[in-house]
Amino acid sequence: MTEASHIEALKGLLGEKGLLTGASDMAAYETGARYDKGRAAFVARPATTEETSATVSYCVRNGIALVPQSGNTGLVSGSTPDSSGRQGIVSLDRLTAPFDLDRVNRTIKAGAGVRLSDLNSKLEDTGLFFPIDLGADPRLGGMIATNTGGSRFLRYGDVRRNTLGLTVVLADEAGTVLDLSSDLRKNNTGVDWKQLFIGTSGAFGIITECVLNLEPAPKQSATALLVPSSNEQVSALLVAMEDALGSYLSAFEGMSGNAVRAALDHVPSLRNPFQGGIVPDFVILAEISRSTPPREGEQPLDAVLEEVLAAIWEREDAPLADAFVGPPHEIWALRHALSEGVKHSGRLIAFDLSFRRGDIMPFLAHMKADMPDHFEDVTICDFGHIGDGGVHFNLVVAKDDPRLADPDFEADLRDWVFTVAVEQFDGSFSAEHAIGRKNQAFYDRYTPEKIRELAAGLKIITSPGPLGAMTF
Repeated sequence: MTEASHIEALKGLLGEKGLLTGASDMAAYETGARYDKGRAAFVARPATTEETSATVSYCVRNGIALVPQSGNTGLVSGSTPDSSGRQGIVSLDRLTAPFDLDRVNRTIKAGAGVRLSDLNSKLEDTGLFFPIDLGADPRLGGMIATNTGGSRFLRYGDVRRNTLGLTVVLADEAGTVLDLSSDLRKNNTGVDWKQLFIGTSGAFGIITECVLNLEPAPKQSATALLVPSSNEQVSALLVAMEDALGSYLSAFEGMSGNAVRAALDHVPSLRNPFQGGIVPDFVILAEISRSTPPREGEQPLDAVLEEVLAAIWEREDAPLADAFVGPPHEIWALRHALSEGVKHSGRLIAFDLSFRRGDIMPFLAHMKADMPDHFEDVTICDFGHIGDGGVHFNLVVAKDDPRLADPDFEADLRDWVFTVAVEQFDGSFSAEHAIGRKNQAFYDRYTPEKIRELAAGLKIITSPGPLGAMTF
């Protein structure tokens, strides 16, 4: 446990509201989104970059390990402490300032603790939004540290593409503040240092502020649920939609029948949109959108989507078997309910994988065929971003399955999935949740030695103190 003198010193830096030490106060910070639970020495809640710097400096000088935590919505134990009780959490939840909008430049300078929902709510009257669409509601610092993508990656890209500048506190004895808060879109005057801190799990430093690109909010949209003529035709359907719609196509999301049924079973407010209530084996959510308001004489987007789908349907080797055009809010409600539905179906073992777009469906077919031979009674409830190659490969095990008491069971299952994904399909074992303790062994296995040496060297240069839930 951390000595009482250290606790008092940290309270002096952060104030009573800025430091939590009670078990009940720390419980939510110690528990992750997917069953992981650790034990924290304390939870530091700085409200400014200066307080973050002072806290980190004190802890580095006194050998106290820190785990940065943003919204704590990750799936790989990257934001929770281990069970030793010797790691402190640095929470971003009070880092909600500044909030400075530049309407002409289409940028926002915001605190790393601002939640995604709050950011877009405050921007609603401006006609702009931050175009990363997620089922969870993370904080900006964590989104940057894990380089999240989301459901509209196809059109807007990931967080990396939409981050212009950062302010970062390094884990060195000085708690050095690195000001990389440029709001320029073009600045080729040397190394783009902010990239070191995007997608690297907070291991090189703690993000306290960010400058983000904003996009015009869509003024029109149309959505449809598409049933491919076969799973092998999903890629052909994607290409056909892109050829016909160009930049209008903003989402192309794949949803397995198992995941959809789980959502419908566990979220009573959802409406089953399928004929006779029969959920297809695989469904695609397609969205098209415009950022301009409707113009007189302009074809409505619903009509555009129906016309394109009809043309694809009429092809000789049509990749489309059926389609349901419906209200965007209803169709997106189904997509956003998948995680909650799957989580309530049993014990969830979640993977966030990525592949070349054409390899997604072959990978899924391979796993569905081989799963019973390797792990009986494990249900695949996959869904994800077919348009960008990402797959949330969720495996559900009955809550009373005795294998869950054996820690080797999940370890063996995880090892098998990653071996197939990386070694047979050249995929990534971490599409956008970064590393964390759950993926550390696979980072060590699949990252070339020279790259690991370079990363370890950068860690020593930037943040030599014990920071983060992964090691390079």
